[in-house]
Amino acid sequence: MSAFELFPEEDVNLSQLSVAALSTCLDHSAPSDEVTGVSQQQEIRPLMANLVVVPEEEEEQRRSSNGVGAPRGPIPAILKRECARFIKFILLQLLDWILRGAAQVMFVNNPLSGLIIFGGLVLQGYWLALNGFVGTLFATLSALLLRQSRGAIAAGLYGYNGILVGLLMAVFSRAGDWYWWLLLPNAFMSMMCPVVSSALASINSRWDLPVFTLPFNILVCLHMVATGHYNHHFPQVLIQPRTELPNITWEEIDLAKLFRSVPVGVGQVYGCENPWTGGMFIISLFISSPITCAHAVLGSAVGMVSGLALAAPFENIYFGLWGYNCVLACIAIGGMFYALTWQVHLLAITCAFYCAYLGSAIANIMSAAARIFKLPLAKVTYPEKNLCYYWHLRKDEKAEEAAQKKKAEDEKEVLRIEIEAREAEVKKLNVEQEDTHIEEKATEQASEEKPKNTNSININIAAII
Repeated sequence: MSAFELFPEEDVNLSQLSVAALSTCLDHSAPSDEVTGVSQQQEIRPLMANLVVVPEEEEEQRRSSNGVGAPRGPIPAILKRECARFIKFILLQLLDWILRGAAQVMFVNNPLSGLIIFGGLVLQGYWLALNGFVGTLFATLSALLLRQSRGAIAAGLYGYNGILVGLLMAVFSRAGDWYWWLLLPNAFMSMMCPVVSSALASINSRWDLPVFTLPFNILVCLHMVATGHYNHHFPQVLIQPRTELPNITWEEIDLAKLFRSVPVGVGQVYGCENPWTGGMFIISLFISSPITCAHAVLGSAVGMVSGLALAAPFENIYFGLWGYNCVLACIAIGGMFYALTWQVHLLAITCAFYCAYLGSAIANIMSAAARIFKLPLAKVTYPEKNLCYYWHLRKDEKAEEAAQKKKAEDEKEVLRIEIEAREAEVKKLNVEQEDTHIEEKATEQASEEKPKNTNSININIAAII
């Protein structure tokens, strides 16, 4: 019996042909239908002769029944392995987006820089780093759910507002560290970042203006105003306007803290006051772009000099509050959105100075705006009565101020009287001491004169004798 059988072209291989030929020669019988798909009564034909065209559906059924083309191994194990591989890929991809989002706060698109930045946040505090990670994660997931640009998500452009929201909500919270309920508004506000970014981008696109961190400022301010200092669930730190000029003497300046304010100013971009954290941020910038790193340090130094020029309190300068806006402005102008030339370099320095002065001006304006009187809703009736209520309150405030002023004057008067009494006692003691000293001198002189008189009497007696 011939060893040639009719095998379909797609399934034939050397192992099938060898097995079929060997079984044909030994058993002198035709192969079964399960192996070759050909009936025993079919005429033996040479291989590849008189090919029969099989429909696709029958071919799929025959392939599945023969096990040809099926994956090797148990199907559940294969699916489990593929699902694990897919999940691992998704998690790594998501981690890359999160790290890039953390670095995009400094206009850097580098996951290694983002990893170092998270290391600096861990050095500042575990709770702060956790809030930053949660903010970046939920902002990125929200952008994915809203089907935003995949390229922008991969570059971290939807994550940097989220990390700032998470960090600053933790910084301004009065509830302290490890207040787990804070993660709920953190996640919600972070998920709103892509929504606000898209809305602002559609508006700013008419003038070709970027959005930058405006969504972060809007959402954090909204959260702080909505909760406030006396909120039971999410209390905020109490921020009061400046009411008096600081007492500054140049002899009190600390040069070590002044130079340390440069890395602290870089760290305050993320709300961190640790100088070592700021140093790690500078290293992350240097890894991605030395030019960006140089302008970040330069911007923080410009903010420090501006604070000294405007006679700002030394504590605010040491704390880096004059540096972080200048850092971002100097980075943005110095080579990021403009080709770096010496003119652009000077423009970046000028922009840093402008940011420092503008920040001080806005702070003073907001302090003046705090003087605007707002009526309680329970007292609102009509304008004339509101005005009478306002005058009554102003009269009470003036009376209270006068009482406090009188009380302060009385305290000063009492203190003055006490000081005068003490001075009189001191003078009296001094006079008594002087009188005692004079008496002691007189006694000493009298004791010295008495032996002289005795000697003179003895001489006179001796002369008479």
